[in-house]
Amino acid sequence: MVRETRLSPLIFTLFTFISFIAVLYSHDFSWAFSTFRHHQQFSALNDPPPSLDELKHNKSEEMLPFAVGKTLKECDIFSGKWVRDKENKPLYEESKCPYIQPQMTCQEHGRPDKDYQFWRWQPYGCDLPKFNATLLLEALPGKRLLYVGDSLNRGQYISMVCLLHSLVPENDLLQDYNATIEFYWAPLLLESNGDGIGDDKVSERIIRNGSIDKHGRFWEGADVVVFNTYIWWMTRLKLKILTGSFTDSVQKFEILKREDAYRMGVRSMLEWVQRNMDPKKTRVFFTGMSPSHTRSIHWGGEPDGNCYNETTPIEDPEYNWALHSHESIMKIMDEEFSRSSVPLSFLNITRLSSYRKDAHTQIYKKLWSPPTEEQLANPKSYADCVHWCLPGLQDTWNELLFAKLFYP
Repeated sequence: MVRETRLSPLIFTLFTFISFIAVLYSHDFSWAFSTFRHHQQFSALNDPPPSLDELKHNKSEEMLPFAVGKTLKECDIFSGKWVRDKENKPLYEESKCPYIQPQMTCQEHGRPDKDYQFWRWQPYGCDLPKFNATLLLEALPGKRLLYVGDSLNRGQYISMVCLLHSLVPENDLLQDYNATIEFYWAPLLLESNGDGIGDDKVSERIIRNGSIDKHGRFWEGADVVVFNTYIWWMTRLKLKILTGSFTDSVQKFEILKREDAYRMGVRSMLEWVQRNMDPKKTRVFFTGMSPSHTRSIHWGGEPDGNCYNETTPIEDPEYNWALHSHESIMKIMDEEFSRSSVPLSFLNITRLSSYRKDAHTQIYKKLWSPPTEEQLANPKSYADCVHWCLPGLQDTWNELLFAKLFYP
């Protein structure tokens, strides 16, 4: 299963029964997976869940693709609270999932606590359906589940791989699955000067308008697509937009405010989905803004602190991360998705994730360069308060994806 890409060789691994493929353009994903095999087994919390055939028996013709049931209309699965649950969490162990990048292995890199792993999201008035690896894989024979976006979406992709690896072990080979789970690196979705190997550290983002098909041709044919794009748009208040091609001898640019540029990107994605996705066969998701926790004063902490050394979630149910962040971007998402006729499911992970100041990688990750003496003397100065440890918060994002895929 080899595909050609336009910027760099495809880094891929073909598994015997499930293919996990990463279309990779960033230097921080230069590792490859090793081969493992899967069988039909679900590690249930209580009774084993029904099979796909059993669920399909009562499936309505009006249901969306992949749906086997519906969530109660009065239940918003994104509105709830975090509940400590050491009995059922985490869903896998860091040391037993060989696919986690070293940028996410917080225990391996010395994090002294594990409390961030033991939290379960509890919606008000209903329960999330338990993550069912067998159901997911039985629904994807010969199909592709594709994550498209930046390093945060890549974290969600790795989480999904670990969830399946944990719940569908490799020792007893009972059933073949011909399912493919992929990640495609496109942090801005549109073509940019940060798409190539090592180019993600460019000081100034340049985004080419009207270029969605440059990456989009690799997304065609996917059956479930999970998009995200956010953090790379936040580097400056104004962004440089290329109106021609990167190969033009004389390049022409326009300067757009960050909000206008982001709106351009979201509209391009929606237009691409409209042209290329068949709503009778495919499902499209968009993961909302992943919050950072760079100023602890926002949740009542020290004025000069951040997520470093945080070990518990924010408990104030009225805490509003949006007030301290890019609320204008959230408004654009709401406006563009509301006016669009594209059947897209929005994974509203922002507010529930905003409570999890404890779940970031902090300093407990592989660093691209050793910390300086000054940084070592002040660890919070180089703490990563953007990305997340695995296992952890992003497993919940996939539980929500599972719920919306099968019980919309």
